[in-house]
Amino acid sequence: MNKITNHLPTAELQALDAAHHMHPFTSDAALAKRGARVITAAKGVWLTDSEGNRIIDGMAGLWCVNVGYGREELAEAAARQIRELSYYNTFFMTTHVPAIALAAKLAQLAPGDLNHVFFASSGSEANDTNIRLVRRYWDIKGQPEKRVIIARRNGYHGSTMGGGSLGGMTYIHAAGGKIDGIEHIGQPHWWAEGGDMTPEEFGLMRARELEEKILELGVEKVAAFIGEPIQGAGGVIVPPSTYWPEIQRICDKYGILLIVDEVITGFGRTGNWFGSQTFGIKPHIMTIAKGLSSGYQPIGGSIVCDEIAHVVGSADDDFNHGYTYSGHPVAAAVALENLRIIEEDGVIDHVRDVAHPYLAERWHALADHPMVGETKLVGLMGALQLTPNKEKRAKFAAKPGTVGLRTRERCFRNNLVMRHVYDRMIISPPLVITPEEIDVLIARARLSLDEAYKQVREEGLWQEA
Repeated sequence: MNKITNHLPTAELQALDAAHHMHPFTSDAALAKRGARVITAAKGVWLTDSEGNRIIDGMAGLWCVNVGYGREELAEAAARQIRELSYYNTFFMTTHVPAIALAAKLAQLAPGDLNHVFFASSGSEANDTNIRLVRRYWDIKGQPEKRVIIARRNGYHGSTMGGGSLGGMTYIHAAGGKIDGIEHIGQPHWWAEGGDMTPEEFGLMRARELEEKILELGVEKVAAFIGEPIQGAGGVIVPPSTYWPEIQRICDKYGILLIVDEVITGFGRTGNWFGSQTFGIKPHIMTIAKGLSSGYQPIGGSIVCDEIAHVVGSADDDFNHGYTYSGHPVAAAVALENLRIIEEDGVIDHVRDVAHPYLAERWHALADHPMVGETKLVGLMGALQLTPNKEKRAKFAAKPGTVGLRTRERCFRNNLVMRHVYDRMIISPPLVITPEEIDVLIARARLSLDEAYKQVREEGLWQEA
Protein backbone atom coordinates (compact mmCIF):
# COMPACT_ATOMS: atom_id res chain seq x y z
CA MET A 1 0.00 0.00 0.00
CA ASN A 2 1.40 3.39 -0.99
CA LYS A 3 1.92 5.92 1.78
CA ILE A 4 -0.22 9.03 1.47
CA THR A 5 2.88 11.10 0.68
CA ASN A 6 3.47 9.08 -2.52
CA HIS A 7 0.83 10.88 -4.55
CA LEU A 8 0.51 12.15 -8.10
CA PRO A 9 1.68 15.70 -8.90
CA THR A 10 -0.79 18.32 -7.77
CA ALA A 11 -1.90 19.27 -11.29
CA GLU A 12 -2.79 15.66 -12.07
CA LEU A 13 -4.71 15.27 -8.81
CA GLN A 14 -6.61 18.48 -9.56
CA ALA A 15 -7.47 17.26 -13.07
CA LEU A 16 -8.78 13.93 -11.75
CA ASP A 17 -10.74 15.74 -9.06
CA ALA A 18 -12.34 18.08 -11.58
CA ALA A 19 -13.18 15.19 -13.89
CA HIS A 20 -14.90 12.95 -11.36
CA HIS A 21 -15.52 14.56 -7.96
CA MET A 22 -18.66 16.64 -7.36
CA HIS A 23 -17.98 18.94 -4.39
CA PRO A 24 -20.49 20.07 -1.77
CA PHE A 25 -21.45 23.77 -1.69
CA THR A 26 -19.19 24.43 -4.70
CA SER A 27 -19.44 25.55 -8.28
CA ASP A 28 -17.57 22.68 -9.91
CA ALA A 29 -17.08 24.73 -13.08
CA ALA A 30 -15.38 27.51 -11.13
CA LEU A 31 -13.32 25.03 -9.11
CA ALA A 32 -12.14 23.25 -12.26
CA LYS A 33 -10.67 26.52 -13.57
CA ARG A 34 -8.43 27.05 -10.56
CA GLY A 35 -8.00 23.55 -9.16
CA ALA A 36 -8.82 22.25 -5.71
CA ARG A 37 -6.43 22.57 -2.81
CA VAL A 38 -5.32 19.00 -2.09
CA ILE A 39 -4.84 18.18 1.60
CA THR A 40 -2.59 15.16 2.11
CA ALA A 41 -1.85 14.97 5.85
CA ALA A 42 -2.64 16.57 9.20
CA LYS A 43 -1.37 16.57 12.79
CA GLY A 44 -2.65 18.52 15.76
CA VAL A 45 -3.95 21.85 14.40
CA TRP A 46 -1.83 21.68 11.23
CA LEU A 47 -2.70 20.57 7.69
CA THR A 48 -0.25 19.71 4.92
CA ASP A 49 -1.18 20.13 1.26
CA SER A 50 0.16 18.40 -1.84
CA GLU A 51 2.73 21.19 -2.32
CA GLY A 52 4.12 20.72 1.17
CA ASN A 53 2.60 23.87 2.70
CA ARG A 54 1.83 23.73 6.42
CA ILE A 55 -1.53 25.35 7.08
CA ILE A 56 -3.01 26.21 10.47
CA ASP A 57 -6.59 25.00 10.53
CA GLY A 58 -8.68 27.72 12.11
CA MET A 59 -11.89 25.81 11.38
CA ALA A 60 -11.13 22.34 12.82
CA GLY A 61 -12.12 20.82 9.49
CA LEU A 62 -15.83 21.67 9.41
CA TRP A 63 -16.12 22.69 13.10
CA CYS A 64 -15.45 19.10 14.09
CA VAL A 65 -11.83 18.05 14.80
CA ASN A 66 -12.06 18.93 18.49
CA VAL A 67 -9.16 16.79 19.74
CA GLY A 68 -6.92 17.64 16.78
CA TYR A 69 -5.68 15.56 13.88
CA GLY A 70 -3.61 12.38 13.94
CA ARG A 71 -4.66 10.87 17.29
CA GLU A 72 -3.27 7.35 17.34
CA GLU A 73 -5.76 6.29 20.03
CA LEU A 74 -8.66 6.90 17.63
CA ALA A 75 -6.98 4.99 14.81
CA GLU A 76 -6.39 2.07 17.17
CA ALA A 77 -9.98 2.15 18.44
CA ALA A 78 -11.25 1.96 14.85
CA ALA A 79 -8.89 -0.87 13.94
CA ARG A 80 -9.84 -2.91 17.03
CA GLN A 81 -13.54 -2.54 16.32
CA ILE A 82 -13.19 -3.36 12.62
CA ARG A 83 -11.46 -6.61 13.53
CA GLU A 84 -14.01 -7.52 16.20
CA LEU A 85 -17.30 -6.40 14.61
CA SER A 86 -16.93 -4.27 11.51
CA TYR A 87 -20.65 -3.71 11.05
CA TYR A 88 -24.04 -4.75 12.22
CA ASN A 89 -27.35 -2.90 12.18
CA THR A 90 -29.55 -1.90 15.10
CA PHE A 91 -32.86 -2.64 13.36
CA PHE A 92 -35.23 -5.51 14.26
CA MET A 93 -34.63 -5.69 18.01
CA THR A 94 -30.85 -6.06 17.65
CA THR A 95 -27.99 -4.13 19.21
CA HIS A 96 -24.24 -4.31 19.81
CA VAL A 97 -21.83 -3.27 22.55
CA PRO A 98 -20.42 -0.01 21.04
CA ALA A 99 -23.90 1.46 20.49
CA ILE A 100 -24.99 0.44 23.99
CA ALA A 101 -21.89 1.93 25.61
CA LEU A 102 -22.00 5.17 23.64
CA ALA A 103 -25.70 5.78 24.32
CA ALA A 104 -25.11 5.23 28.04
CA LYS A 105 -22.11 7.59 28.03
CA LEU A 106 -24.04 10.33 26.23
CA ALA A 107 -26.91 9.99 28.71
CA GLN A 108 -24.36 10.48 31.51
CA LEU A 109 -22.85 13.59 29.89
CA ALA A 110 -26.01 15.31 28.66
CA PRO A 111 -27.78 17.73 31.02
CA GLY A 112 -31.20 17.25 32.58
CA ASP A 113 -33.25 14.21 31.62
CA LEU A 114 -31.73 13.76 28.17
CA ASN A 115 -31.25 10.04 28.66
CA HIS A 116 -32.01 8.43 25.29
CA VAL A 117 -30.13 8.48 21.96
CA PHE A 118 -31.28 7.85 18.40
CA PHE A 119 -28.15 7.53 16.26
CA ALA A 120 -27.54 8.87 12.77
CA SER A 121 -24.48 9.40 10.59
CA SER A 122 -24.55 13.21 10.61
CA GLY A 123 -26.24 16.25 12.08
CA SER A 124 -28.31 16.61 8.92
CA GLU A 125 -29.71 13.11 9.35
CA ALA A 126 -30.30 13.69 13.05
CA ASN A 127 -32.36 16.79 12.32
CA ASP A 128 -34.39 14.79 9.79
CA THR A 129 -34.98 12.35 12.65
CA ASN A 130 -36.10 15.21 14.88
CA ILE A 131 -38.82 16.27 12.43
CA ARG A 132 -40.31 12.79 12.41
CA LEU A 133 -39.74 12.31 16.14
CA VAL A 134 -41.65 15.39 17.29
CA ARG A 135 -44.49 14.80 14.85
CA ARG A 136 -44.73 11.17 15.99
CA TYR A 137 -44.74 12.31 19.62
CA TRP A 138 -47.69 14.64 19.15
CA ASP A 139 -49.52 12.07 17.02
CA ILE A 140 -49.32 9.49 19.83
CA LYS A 141 -50.44 12.18 22.29
CA GLY A 142 -53.64 12.56 20.24
CA GLN A 143 -52.66 15.90 18.67
CA PRO A 144 -51.67 14.97 15.09
CA GLU A 145 -52.32 18.52 13.90
CA LYS A 146 -49.25 19.72 15.86
CA ARG A 147 -46.80 19.40 12.96
CA VAL A 148 -45.27 22.84 12.44
CA ILE A 149 -41.66 23.40 13.50
CA ILE A 150 -40.45 26.98 13.88
CA ALA A 151 -36.82 27.77 13.09
CA ARG A 152 -34.78 30.91 12.34
CA ARG A 153 -33.70 32.72 9.23
CA ASN A 154 -29.96 32.24 8.65
CA GLY A 155 -29.95 29.22 10.95
CA TYR A 156 -28.26 26.05 9.71
CA HIS A 157 -29.46 22.54 10.46
CA GLY A 158 -27.89 20.56 7.61
CA SER A 159 -28.48 20.23 3.89
CA THR A 160 -30.69 17.16 3.54
CA MET A 161 -34.25 17.95 2.50
CA GLY A 162 -35.41 17.94 6.12
CA GLY A 163 -32.38 19.62 7.67
CA GLY A 164 -32.18 22.14 4.84
CA SER A 165 -35.86 22.98 5.30
CA LEU A 166 -35.33 23.59 9.01
CA GLY A 167 -32.41 25.85 8.20
CA GLY A 168 -33.23 29.39 7.25
CA MET A 169 -30.86 29.78 4.30
CA THR A 170 -32.83 30.63 1.19
CA TYR A 171 -30.10 29.52 -1.22
CA ILE A 172 -30.48 25.99 0.16
CA HIS A 173 -34.26 26.16 -0.24
CA ALA A 174 -33.72 27.32 -3.82
CA ALA A 175 -31.77 24.13 -4.58
CA GLY A 176 -34.78 21.84 -4.78
CA GLY A 177 -37.34 23.42 -2.47
CA LYS A 178 -38.29 22.68 1.15
CA ILE A 179 -40.76 20.48 2.95
CA ASP A 180 -44.06 21.75 4.30
CA GLY A 181 -44.70 22.60 7.93
CA ILE A 182 -41.54 24.60 8.59
CA GLU A 183 -41.82 28.31 9.50
CA HIS A 184 -39.04 30.85 10.14
CA ILE A 185 -38.62 33.87 12.41
CA GLY A 186 -35.81 36.45 12.65
CA GLN A 187 -32.32 35.73 13.91
CA PRO A 188 -30.75 37.42 16.98
CA HIS A 189 -28.02 39.18 14.95
CA TRP A 190 -27.79 42.54 16.71
CA TRP A 191 -24.83 43.97 14.77
CA ALA A 192 -26.53 43.61 11.40
CA GLU A 193 -30.20 43.97 12.33
CA GLY A 194 -30.45 45.64 15.74
CA GLY A 195 -30.82 49.23 14.54
CA ASP A 196 -30.93 51.69 17.43
CA MET A 197 -31.95 49.09 20.03
CA THR A 198 -29.57 47.92 22.72
CA PRO A 199 -28.48 44.29 22.33
CA GLU A 200 -30.68 43.38 25.30
CA GLU A 201 -33.76 45.05 23.81
CA PHE A 202 -33.10 43.45 20.46
CA GLY A 203 -32.65 40.00 22.01
CA LEU A 204 -36.06 40.23 23.67
CA MET A 205 -37.69 41.52 20.49
CA ARG A 206 -36.32 38.68 18.38
CA ALA A 207 -37.22 36.03 20.96
CA ARG A 208 -40.77 37.36 21.15
CA GLU A 209 -41.15 36.78 17.42
CA LEU A 210 -41.47 33.13 18.43
CA GLU A 211 -44.52 33.90 20.57
CA GLU A 212 -46.02 35.99 17.79
CA LYS A 213 -45.52 33.16 15.30
CA ILE A 214 -47.03 30.58 17.67
CA LEU A 215 -50.14 32.73 18.14
CA GLU A 216 -50.36 33.49 14.42
CA LEU A 217 -50.26 29.80 13.48
CA GLY A 218 -52.23 28.58 16.49
CA VAL A 219 -50.74 26.77 19.48
CA GLU A 220 -52.62 23.65 18.45
CA LYS A 221 -50.52 23.45 15.25
CA VAL A 222 -47.01 24.14 16.56
CA ALA A 223 -44.89 21.12 17.49
CA ALA A 224 -41.45 22.55 18.27
CA PHE A 225 -38.88 25.31 17.97
CA ILE A 226 -35.30 24.56 16.85
CA GLY A 227 -32.22 26.75 17.20
CA GLU A 228 -28.44 26.61 17.56
CA PRO A 229 -27.11 28.08 20.83
CA ILE A 230 -24.75 30.09 18.58
CA GLN A 231 -25.49 30.20 14.85
CA GLY A 232 -22.39 28.63 13.37
CA ALA A 233 -22.62 28.51 9.58
CA GLY A 234 -24.69 31.70 9.76
CA GLY A 235 -21.59 33.60 10.89
CA VAL A 236 -20.99 32.74 14.58
CA ILE A 237 -23.96 34.85 15.64
CA VAL A 238 -23.84 35.08 19.45
CA PRO A 239 -27.31 36.02 20.74
CA PRO A 240 -27.77 38.83 23.27
CA SER A 241 -27.99 37.72 26.90
CA THR A 242 -31.76 38.23 26.97
CA TYR A 243 -32.50 35.95 24.02
CA TRP A 244 -32.34 32.35 25.22
CA PRO A 245 -34.05 32.92 28.59
CA GLU A 246 -37.01 34.45 26.72
CA ILE A 247 -37.09 31.62 24.17
CA GLN A 248 -37.13 29.15 27.06
CA ARG A 249 -39.98 31.03 28.78
CA ILE A 250 -42.07 31.02 25.61
CA CYS A 251 -41.54 27.32 24.90
CA ASP A 252 -42.44 26.49 28.50
CA LYS A 253 -45.52 28.75 28.46
CA TYR A 254 -47.03 27.17 25.34
CA GLY A 255 -45.81 23.60 25.85
CA ILE A 256 -43.72 23.69 22.68
CA LEU A 257 -40.89 21.19 22.35
CA LEU A 258 -37.44 22.82 22.29
CA ILE A 259 -34.82 21.29 19.97
CA VAL A 260 -31.30 22.63 20.49
CA ASP A 261 -28.91 21.96 17.62
CA GLU A 262 -25.56 21.25 19.30
CA VAL A 263 -23.84 19.87 16.19
CA ILE A 264 -21.21 22.63 16.42
CA THR A 265 -21.49 23.77 20.05
CA GLY A 266 -21.37 20.29 21.59
CA PHE A 267 -18.39 18.49 23.13
CA GLY A 268 -16.42 21.40 24.51
CA ARG A 269 -16.62 24.07 21.83
CA THR A 270 -18.10 26.74 24.16
CA GLY A 271 -16.09 25.77 27.26
CA ASN A 272 -18.73 23.32 28.56
CA TRP A 273 -19.74 19.90 27.34
CA PHE A 274 -22.72 21.50 25.60
CA GLY A 275 -23.73 24.98 24.52
CA SER A 276 -27.03 24.46 26.34
CA GLN A 277 -25.07 24.54 29.59
CA THR A 278 -23.23 27.71 28.54
CA PHE A 279 -26.52 29.52 27.81
CA GLY A 280 -28.73 27.89 30.45
CA ILE A 281 -31.06 26.20 27.95
CA LYS A 282 -33.17 23.14 28.85
CA PRO A 283 -33.89 21.26 25.61
CA HIS A 284 -36.25 18.37 25.02
CA ILE A 285 -34.06 17.14 22.15
CA MET A 286 -30.40 17.87 21.47
CA THR A 287 -28.88 17.32 18.02
CA ILE A 288 -25.28 16.10 18.07
CA ALA A 289 -22.56 15.18 15.53
CA LYS A 290 -19.15 16.65 14.53
CA GLY A 291 -17.22 16.82 17.83
CA LEU A 292 -18.87 13.57 18.97
CA SER A 293 -16.10 11.73 17.10
CA SER A 294 -13.90 14.78 16.36
CA GLY A 295 -14.70 14.04 12.71
CA TYR A 296 -12.76 10.77 12.73
CA GLN A 297 -15.91 8.83 11.86
CA PRO A 298 -19.28 10.01 10.51
CA ILE A 299 -21.71 9.83 13.43
CA GLY A 300 -24.49 11.96 14.83
CA GLY A 301 -27.67 11.59 16.78
CA SER A 302 -30.58 12.99 18.73
CA ILE A 303 -30.38 12.95 22.53
CA VAL A 304 -33.99 12.78 23.67
CA CYS A 305 -35.63 13.56 27.02
CA ASP A 306 -37.45 10.93 29.08
CA GLU A 307 -40.95 12.23 28.23
CA ILE A 308 -40.54 12.04 24.45
CA ALA A 309 -38.70 8.70 24.55
CA HIS A 310 -41.33 7.14 26.80
CA VAL A 311 -44.26 8.41 24.72
CA VAL A 312 -42.76 7.31 21.39
CA GLY A 313 -41.67 4.01 22.91
CA SER A 314 -45.11 3.31 24.40
CA ALA A 315 -46.87 2.97 21.05
CA ASP A 316 -48.05 -0.45 19.93
CA ASP A 317 -46.57 -0.02 16.45
CA ASP A 318 -42.97 0.67 15.44
CA PHE A 319 -41.27 4.05 15.11
CA ASN A 320 -40.72 3.58 11.38
CA HIS A 321 -37.53 5.50 10.95
CA GLY A 322 -33.80 4.76 10.89
CA TYR A 323 -30.60 4.49 8.90
CA THR A 324 -28.38 1.62 7.75
CA TYR A 325 -25.54 3.13 9.78
CA SER A 326 -27.48 4.15 12.91
CA GLY A 327 -25.06 3.41 15.74
CA HIS A 328 -22.42 1.97 13.40
CA PRO A 329 -20.09 -0.06 15.66
CA VAL A 330 -16.84 1.43 14.34
CA ALA A 331 -18.16 5.00 14.52
CA ALA A 332 -19.54 4.37 18.01
CA ALA A 333 -16.25 2.88 19.22
CA VAL A 334 -14.30 5.86 17.88
CA ALA A 335 -16.76 8.30 19.44
CA LEU A 336 -16.39 6.58 22.81
CA GLU A 337 -12.61 6.84 22.63
CA ASN A 338 -12.91 10.48 21.58
CA LEU A 339 -15.06 11.23 24.63
CA ARG A 340 -12.50 9.47 26.82
CA ILE A 341 -9.75 11.69 25.41
CA ILE A 342 -11.80 14.84 26.02
CA GLU A 343 -12.38 13.79 29.63
CA GLU A 344 -9.02 12.32 30.59
CA ASP A 345 -6.88 14.88 28.75
CA GLY A 346 -8.84 17.74 30.34
CA VAL A 347 -9.68 19.23 26.92
CA ILE A 348 -12.65 21.27 28.17
CA ASP A 349 -10.60 22.62 31.07
CA HIS A 350 -7.94 23.60 28.52
CA VAL A 351 -10.55 25.50 26.49
CA ARG A 352 -11.99 27.26 29.53
CA ASP A 353 -8.79 28.02 31.45
CA VAL A 354 -6.06 28.33 28.79
CA ALA A 355 -7.09 28.55 25.14
CA HIS A 356 -10.18 30.75 25.44
CA PRO A 357 -8.69 33.41 27.75
CA TYR A 358 -5.58 33.73 25.59
CA LEU A 359 -7.44 33.69 22.29
CA ALA A 360 -9.94 36.22 23.65
CA GLU A 361 -7.13 38.65 24.48
CA ARG A 362 -5.56 38.31 21.03
CA TRP A 363 -8.86 38.06 19.07
CA HIS A 364 -10.51 41.13 20.60
CA ALA A 365 -7.33 43.11 19.93
CA LEU A 366 -8.14 42.74 16.21
CA ALA A 367 -10.93 45.26 16.80
CA ASP A 368 -8.31 47.98 16.28
CA HIS A 369 -8.04 47.01 12.62
CA PRO A 370 -9.67 49.60 10.33
CA MET A 371 -11.84 46.94 8.64
CA VAL A 372 -13.09 45.17 11.81
CA GLY A 373 -16.30 46.48 13.34
CA GLU A 374 -17.05 43.76 15.87
CA THR A 375 -15.22 40.84 17.48
CA LYS A 376 -17.13 37.95 19.05
CA LEU A 377 -15.77 34.91 20.87
CA VAL A 378 -17.44 32.21 22.97
CA GLY A 379 -15.15 29.37 23.93
CA LEU A 380 -13.31 28.64 20.69
CA MET A 381 -15.95 30.02 18.28
CA GLY A 382 -15.09 33.48 16.97
CA ALA A 383 -16.20 36.06 14.43
CA LEU A 384 -14.88 39.32 12.97
CA GLN A 385 -17.45 41.60 11.33
CA LEU A 386 -15.96 43.51 8.39
CA THR A 387 -17.29 47.01 7.78
CA PRO A 388 -16.35 50.25 6.00
CA ASN A 389 -17.72 52.29 8.93
CA LYS A 390 -17.53 50.95 12.50
CA GLU A 391 -19.58 53.71 14.13
CA LYS A 392 -22.54 53.25 11.77
CA ARG A 393 -22.27 49.43 11.65
CA ALA A 394 -22.37 49.93 7.90
CA LYS A 395 -22.47 47.26 5.21
CA PHE A 396 -20.30 47.44 2.12
CA ALA A 397 -21.90 48.78 -1.05
CA ALA A 398 -20.55 45.76 -2.95
CA LYS A 399 -22.51 42.52 -3.10
CA PRO A 400 -22.48 40.86 0.35
CA GLY A 401 -19.47 38.57 0.66
CA THR A 402 -17.30 40.44 -1.84
CA VAL A 403 -14.94 41.76 0.82
CA GLY A 404 -15.23 38.62 2.92
CA LEU A 405 -14.19 36.44 -0.01
CA ARG A 406 -11.14 38.58 -0.68
CA THR A 407 -10.17 38.31 2.96
CA ARG A 408 -10.65 34.55 2.96
CA GLU A 409 -8.49 34.22 -0.13
CA ARG A 410 -5.72 36.21 1.57
CA CYS A 411 -5.99 33.85 4.56
CA PHE A 412 -5.59 30.82 2.30
CA ARG A 413 -2.55 32.35 0.63
CA ASN A 414 -1.08 32.95 4.08
CA ASN A 415 -1.68 29.31 5.08
CA LEU A 416 -4.56 29.99 7.45
CA VAL A 417 -7.99 28.40 7.14
CA MET A 418 -10.47 31.08 8.19
CA ARG A 419 -13.92 31.07 6.60
CA HIS A 420 -16.13 33.93 5.54
CA VAL A 421 -19.89 34.16 5.84
CA TYR A 422 -20.75 37.11 3.63
CA ASP A 423 -18.54 39.84 5.16
CA ARG A 424 -18.01 38.11 8.47
CA MET A 425 -14.82 36.12 9.14
CA ILE A 426 -15.18 33.10 11.42
CA ILE A 427 -12.93 30.62 13.25
CA SER A 428 -13.43 27.42 15.21
CA PRO A 429 -9.99 25.85 15.75
CA PRO A 430 -9.30 22.45 17.31
CA LEU A 431 -9.86 22.61 21.06
CA VAL A 432 -6.29 21.49 21.73
CA ILE A 433 -4.75 24.60 20.18
CA THR A 434 -1.90 26.02 22.28
CA PRO A 435 -1.09 29.68 23.06
CA GLU A 436 1.90 29.45 20.71
CA GLU A 437 -0.35 28.22 17.91
CA ILE A 438 -2.87 30.96 18.72
CA ASP A 439 -0.07 33.47 18.17
CA VAL A 440 0.48 32.02 14.68
CA LEU A 441 -3.24 32.10 13.92
CA ILE A 442 -3.56 35.74 15.00
CA ALA A 443 -0.42 36.85 13.15
CA ARG A 444 -1.66 35.27 9.92
CA ALA A 445 -5.16 36.68 10.45
CA ARG A 446 -3.81 40.21 10.94
CA LEU A 447 -1.55 39.91 7.89
CA SER A 448 -4.51 38.72 5.83
CA LEU A 449 -6.71 41.57 7.06
CA ASP A 450 -3.98 44.07 6.17
CA GLU A 451 -3.60 42.64 2.67
CA ALA A 452 -7.36 42.46 2.09
CA TYR A 453 -7.81 46.03 3.32
CA LYS A 454 -5.19 47.24 0.85
CA GLN A 455 -6.82 45.23 -1.96
CA VAL A 456 -10.31 46.54 -1.12
CA ARG A 457 -9.02 50.12 -1.18
CA GLU A 458 -7.21 49.60 -4.48
CA GLU A 459 -10.30 48.06 -6.10
CA GLY A 460 -12.54 50.92 -4.99
CA LEU A 461 -14.65 48.67 -2.76
CA TRP A 462 -14.26 50.80 0.39
CA GLN A 463 -17.79 52.16 0.00
CA GLU A 464 -20.77 52.10 2.36
CA ALA A 465 -24.09 50.71 1.22
